[in-house]
Amino acid sequence: MVLRAALLTASRNAGVRRLVETAPVSRDVVRRFVAGTSVDDAVRVTSDLAAAGLTVSLDHLGEDTTEIGHADATTKAYVTLLRRLGDLGLAAGAEVSVKLSAVGQALDESLALDNARAVCEAAAAASTTVTIDMEDHTTTDSTLGIVRDLRRDFPSTGAVLQAYLRRTEADCRDLAVEGSRIRLCKGAYKEPESVAYQSRSDVDRSYVRCLRTLVDGPGYPMFATHDPRLVKIADMLVRRAGRAKGSYEFQMLYGIRPHEQLRLAGAGETVRIYVPYGDEWYGYLMRRLAERPANIGFFLRAVLSKT
Repeated sequence: MVLRAALLTASRNAGVRRLVETAPVSRDVVRRFVAGTSVDDAVRVTSDLAAAGLTVSLDHLGEDTTEIGHADATTKAYVTLLRRLGDLGLAAGAEVSVKLSAVGQALDESLALDNARAVCEAAAAASTTVTIDMEDHTTTDSTLGIVRDLRRDFPSTGAVLQAYLRRTEADCRDLAVEGSRIRLCKGAYKEPESVAYQSRSDVDRSYVRCLRTLVDGPGYPMFATHDPRLVKIADMLVRRAGRAKGSYEFQMLYGIRPHEQLRLAGAGETVRIYVPYGDEWYGYLMRRLAERPANIGFFLRAVLSKT
């Protein structure tokens, strides 16, 4: 937990960011977790994953935008990507994930809503969907409010709930309605004990309670986890509920447990891979390292191999 807290703190430290971004080894590590920096990279990885029987959720990296120009550029990047996916016939198996802070949430909620709406319009034109990512707890109410607004015109818009937040069980009950797409993840931001469970066991127990609520509801649950125990529990719960395959999905991160991704897909499950791309990879990488000790080991081995 101490190491995780240190990494999450580092994810917002400008000095550490400069050090990591300029280290030659970093690029080698990033390639495992990030598709690349360009839309061409995103399309290439999407095509490869589709050929392997996997679906995709693409995230144009960037967050905490404080300039309107950056928010507009991120919005245009998503629109361009969606047009490319549609033109190439890849959109049926590839949606996009949008962080509202990347499209102006901190500047003006109405700006973020307008930009997210533009992305949803592009997704609808390409016959695919959008999921609105969740960030730190201070933005939860704003994010869910924007999701509700988007769903008036784009009812398939997905939302993300984080099991480590104490409020999430109640949010699951509120949102597990007909047609609702909910991605349940553990959560990857540094949060105070007053709002978030701190121990792994408490987070896991919350995840399972939330799983039950989503699986028993009429919506479309999306299980975002690499934890073998939680994957097994999710499988048990959907079987117990009599859910047909295709009425839920498993989600995993690009570069993490790829063999398990293929195993689940080979068993007939819908498996969606969260694929980030773009230049703003630093914060994303730090959170991935904080989430799983094996990722830290991979990074250290890469460093040692270069020295």
